[in-house]
Amino acid sequence: ESSSASSSASSSSSSSSKADKAKSKPTKKSRLPSARWQLGDLVMVNKVGVDVLHDPLLNKNEAFPLEERERLGIRGLVPPRTYDNEHVLRIQVQRVMSHMKRLEDKINQYVFAVTVQDTNEILFYRALIDNLEYLAPIIYTPTVGRACQEFGALFRRTRGMYFSTADRGQMGVMTYNWPTSDVQIIVVTDGSRILGLGDLGSNGMAIPIGKLALYTAGAGIHPSRCLPVMLDAGTNNPSLLTDPMYLGMQHTRLSGEEYFDFVDEFVCAAMERWPNAMIHFEDFSSEHAEPLLSKYRSKVLCFNDDIQGTGAVNLAGTLAALRAAGNSDPQALVEQRIMVVGAGSAGLGVANALLYAMENMGGFSREQALRRFVMLDDKGSLGTGRDIDTAARKFVRDDFPDKLDLVQTINEFKPTVLIGLTACHGLFTEDVLRAMYKHCPRPVIFPLSNPTSIAECTAEQAFRITEGNAIFASGSPFDQVTLDGGRVCYPSQLNNMYIFPGLGLGVISCRASRVNRQMMLAAARTLAESVSDECLAQGKIFPPLQEIRSLSERIALSVCQAAQRTGVAQETSIDWDDEEEALVELHRNMWDPNYGKLVNTYRRRLNESMHKSIV
Repeated sequence: ESSSASSSASSSSSSSSKADKAKSKPTKKSRLPSARWQLGDLVMVNKVGVDVLHDPLLNKNEAFPLEERERLGIRGLVPPRTYDNEHVLRIQVQRVMSHMKRLEDKINQYVFAVTVQDTNEILFYRALIDNLEYLAPIIYTPTVGRACQEFGALFRRTRGMYFSTADRGQMGVMTYNWPTSDVQIIVVTDGSRILGLGDLGSNGMAIPIGKLALYTAGAGIHPSRCLPVMLDAGTNNPSLLTDPMYLGMQHTRLSGEEYFDFVDEFVCAAMERWPNAMIHFEDFSSEHAEPLLSKYRSKVLCFNDDIQGTGAVNLAGTLAALRAAGNSDPQALVEQRIMVVGAGSAGLGVANALLYAMENMGGFSREQALRRFVMLDDKGSLGTGRDIDTAARKFVRDDFPDKLDLVQTINEFKPTVLIGLTACHGLFTEDVLRAMYKHCPRPVIFPLSNPTSIAECTAEQAFRITEGNAIFASGSPFDQVTLDGGRVCYPSQLNNMYIFPGLGLGVISCRASRVNRQMMLAAARTLAESVSDECLAQGKIFPPLQEIRSLSERIALSVCQAAQRTGVAQETSIDWDDEEEALVELHRNMWDPNYGKLVNTYRRRLNESMHKSIV
């Protein structure tokens, strides 16, 4: 049984009755049940003994008070010392972090974090929320990339659901193997393009698991309402096809209509079982990512983080970078010359988000806005005479030379913003960075390929070559850079985590029927406006990660307001333009990990049954 499944089953015993009561009230029936897992709240459980200790959403390790040990039949099954309930979770977090920091290898830290998650989710999320800047790079990028590469060797306990080619025709039935119907977020991948590491097949399951941990930490989506999914359509990675440790289907990938039919069966099954859930597509290959989003975005509640999330956070970073450069005029965006290197799904997502913002914020026509872009693929600039049959067609410039290399393109176009999404380590060479600096005194440089090992350039390279004048953000974190003379330059991490948790909270709270462009634009603008002047003065263009929960609330509010304006918000009992009322509702929907008081319903029912039999 998966730990998520186990968690879901345990939490449903305490949350389902509250949900049913909430839904029975006319004014509350369409809202989420309150997140009432707070210290002092009663949590009704139907397990006793070791079953409680083996359930990660009930287990408290050594933190059970004596009276709970008696009620739940676990006295003698945990160490004897008892603690002041008010402080015990803080002590446990300190113990976790102390052990974590003694581990030198990041992958060992990852394994330890997963072990905590698999045994005590409240402790895991409390530690994650309280130490987000330290732990986020361990449970997600860049460390998760290595975890995916070693997934088979590291595998200890299953989590989430797997739908494989062997399951065709059975997916609808299989969804009922998941123990709860109250799923709100489904993160699904087919493992075909894991970060910038390529086809890792079923090993890519670490990505949905990590992504959902960030939904919970960043926006309070309850872990029992999160479902990680692997769509195992095979793999074209030769090493995995012969690897005895590989846990997925060892055949080449489905392709063409056979592939799309496979995905369609899953989407239909998921929507039948969990009609209110948002499907979050993650790390699909470029040949499939855009077609799948185009197929489903107007039919079901779905979102592609690589396309829409990356686009929104890039837009936010660009707007904040303009503020850092001293230009806070909303019209400043349309004055930029933007060079996007990489014409895959992520590159197109970024370009389209910036293009849409220019049209809506700057009043440009589509034709005018397109003249502010140059896009490059593996052959060079998309210019005169280029014939491509992809979604990048609209970015082909008929007034610009074709197939120029990076330095030639920079010298011809003189960009102010350089964005890399190529998975080509070191592509932004010294010559490229010098050319950028030659034409722009404050160049915006975004090498976004993940993990760090395949970034187009490092923070140190960008800052040293531009004499500290670059505004730099990367996909994975880099350390601050001290230049000759002692000046300290601060890189930013252009992390999709700034967007997708708040988006998910907003979509769930207003019960949006779709995720549209206006909602993504609203999220991006809110993120850009949330960067403090103090951060901008240091060259930082994103808020500290430790502020993510309050930031997610503000992003969720803007998403709900945009959904209401565009007619896709189905929760109409809340006026989302009433900020005070809306924030109360959003905060109510955010789970905060603390231990509740566990009350055993199993023995009560057993006693009632025995009493009836005696009578």
